[in-house]
Amino acid sequence: MESAVSLEKKESITLDVKKIVAAVVFTLLAIGMATVVPSIQIAWVTALLLLTIYLFAFEVVGVDVAALTVMVLLGLTSLLAPIMGLSEGLVSTTHLFDGFSSNAVISIIAVMIIGAGLDKTGVMSKVAAFILDAGGSTEKRIIPIISGTVAFISSFMQNVGAAALFLPVVSRISARSGLPMSRLLMPMGFCAILGGTVTMVGSSPLILLNDLILTSNKALPADHQMQVWSLFSVTPVGVALVATGIIYFVLAGRFVLPGAGGDSGTTATNSMEYFQRIYDIDYALFEVVVPPESELVGMMLDDVETEYRVRVIATKGANGRIRIGRGDLARDFAIEGGMVLGVLASPKHLAGLVEKFDLRLRNGLKSFAESLASTKAGIAELVIPPGSQLIGKSARDVWLRKTYGVAMVALHRNGETLHEGDHIRDLPLKAGDTLVVHTTWDSLVRLESDRNFVVVTTEYPHEETRPQKVGWAGLFFVIALSMVLFTDIRLSIALLTGAIGMVLSGVLKIEEAYSAVSWKTVFLLASLIPLGLAVETSGTAKWIAEQTISVVGEMPVWVIQSAVAALATFFTLVMSNVGATVLLVPLAVNIAIGVGADPAVFALTVAIATSNSFLIPTHQVNALIMGPAGYRVPDFMRAGGVMTLLFLVVMIGMMNLLF
Repeated sequence: MESAVSLEKKESITLDVKKIVAAVVFTLLAIGMATVVPSIQIAWVTALLLLTIYLFAFEVVGVDVAALTVMVLLGLTSLLAPIMGLSEGLVSTTHLFDGFSSNAVISIIAVMIIGAGLDKTGVMSKVAAFILDAGGSTEKRIIPIISGTVAFISSFMQNVGAAALFLPVVSRISARSGLPMSRLLMPMGFCAILGGTVTMVGSSPLILLNDLILTSNKALPADHQMQVWSLFSVTPVGVALVATGIIYFVLAGRFVLPGAGGDSGTTATNSMEYFQRIYDIDYALFEVVVPPESELVGMMLDDVETEYRVRVIATKGANGRIRIGRGDLARDFAIEGGMVLGVLASPKHLAGLVEKFDLRLRNGLKSFAESLASTKAGIAELVIPPGSQLIGKSARDVWLRKTYGVAMVALHRNGETLHEGDHIRDLPLKAGDTLVVHTTWDSLVRLESDRNFVVVTTEYPHEETRPQKVGWAGLFFVIALSMVLFTDIRLSIALLTGAIGMVLSGVLKIEEAYSAVSWKTVFLLASLIPLGLAVETSGTAKWIAEQTISVVGEMPVWVIQSAVAALATFFTLVMSNVGATVLLVPLAVNIAIGVGADPAVFALTVAIATSNSFLIPTHQVNALIMGPAGYRVPDFMRAGGVMTLLFLVVMIGMMNLLF
C-alpha cells in the first residue's frame, strides 16, 4: 500500500505533467493561430489571451498575480515592439493603468465600504436573522431566499453592488447556520449576475442597448428601422434565467459547489468543539417550544435545570421579548405557555425533558438565530483568582447568571471536571477553579475588567458595533442608491458619495474602510482591463467574430442567433461586457438583416448574453466572491460550465418563444 506521502507526491507529479502538456498545447495553438491571423498585432494579442486562459485554468499562480503578470507583459510590448515585429506596443503605457481609475473598480471599492458601514450598524445582522428565521439553517431553503433577494435587487442596481452589500449577510448566515460560505456565495453571485437581465436598467449592456439601436438606425433603411426596448421588455427572459439559476443550485448544488474549502473563513468557528474535547462536555444548543398545556408551565428554571440537568440560557415570550444574559434570567424565573426556550444540554438529557413535558423540539435555531449566534455568544472559561470575593460562595449564593450574565456548564477543579449532575452550582468556589460557562460576548467583555474573574478565553469576537449610527448609514445608503437610480451621474461618483458619507458621519473609521476593501479583487479587475482594451483596439475581437459568423452563416436563424450569443459569452469572459456589447451589436444587426431575422432581437441577444459570465472569475461579481469563499478557478469552471450552457439554452428558448 502506498503511503500518504507517496500518494501526495504522485498526485503532484501528475498535476505538473498536466500543466506541462497544457502549456505545450496552448503554445502549439498560439503558433497555429499566428499562421492564420491577418496581422502580427492580432497574433500577439491572441497569444496573450491564450496565456491568460492557461494561467487562470491551471492556477499556475494566483488569479490576481496572473492578471498583474499579463498587464506587465502588455506594458513591456512598448519596449519590445521592434523585436516583436510591432510598430508600437499593444497598449499605450499612458493607458496601461487606466483600470485602477475605471468606473467599475472605483464602484466596487465604494460599495464594499458602504456594505461594511451597514454591517457595522447591525443592519446586515437583522437581514441575516430574517433570512434564517424564514429559511431555517438548511441549504436548500437558504439558497433560494438569498439568491432570489439579490437577483431582485440587482435588477434595479449594478449587480456587483447588490452582491457586495450581501457579502456581510452571507457571512453572518454562514456563522449562524454552520453552512460554509463556499456553499452560499456562488449561488448568490451567479444570481446577482442573472438579476441584471430582469430589467433594461439591470446591467450596463442593457442600459446601453437602446442608444446603440438608435445609432444603428441612422445607417439602416426605413424598412429595417428598429424600435427601442421598454423597461420590462426583457423581464420574462430575465425571470426565467433567475429561476433556472436558483433551481440549478437547489438540485445540483451538492454536486457542483465546493465544500468547506479555502482559507478565507468559509464557516464560523465553533468554540463548543474545543470544550467538548477538553472537558468532555457533550452539550449542544437546542430550541424547544413549550405548549400552553404542558406541565412545564409555571415551573421555575431552577427546578427544571437541577432535576433534568439542562441549562436554559435564553427565553422568548409570547410578546416576542427575548431574555438572555445579565439581569434577564434567574433561577426563580417562571416558564410560561407558548414560550420558546434556548437550552444548552446533552442530547440524552434534552430528550428526557422533551418527552416528559411534551415539548416541541425545533430543527435548528430559529427564534435565537441572531442572539445566540457564534458571533454574539458561546462557551468561555473563567478562572477564580486568589483574592476574589467569590471564594467560599457558590454560584447559587451570588446568583451568578443574573448578576454576571454567565450560566455555569461545568466546573474544573484539581484536574477533575464536574458537571450539572454533581450539583456544581451548590459547591463553594475555590481559588484556581475554572468555570466553563455560556455567556454573551458583551458580558464577557465586562468580566475582563472584573477582579473576581480571570477571563481565559481570548479568541472570541470583540466586534464593535455602532447601532446608534444606523440612521446615518441608512441615510447615505439611500442617497447613493437614489443617485444611481434617478440621476445620470457616473456610478462610481454616486457610490463614493455614500462611502465617504459613512466615514464622515462616523459610521466607519477610515482604517475600517480600508480594511473593508478586498484588494485582491481590485487588482484582479484593474489588471484585466488593459487586456480587454488590447483585444478591442487591435481588431482581435472583430476578427474572431467574423471567423465565427463565416462558419454558421448558412444555417437556420436560431443557430445563427445561438452563435451570436456564444460569441458574446466568449467576449465577456475576456473583455468588458460593455466593450463586447458595443463591438457585437452592430455586427449582430447586420447579420440579422442578412438572414431575414429581426435585428432588434439579435441586438437584445448580444446585450443579454454578455451577462453569461460564469466560467472564470473575470466578471466583477465572481472576482468579488472568490476571496471570501476561498474559491479556485476550477470551482467556477465546474459550476459555471453547466450554468453557461443552461443560460444559452434558456435565453434562446425564451427569446424565440416571446419574440
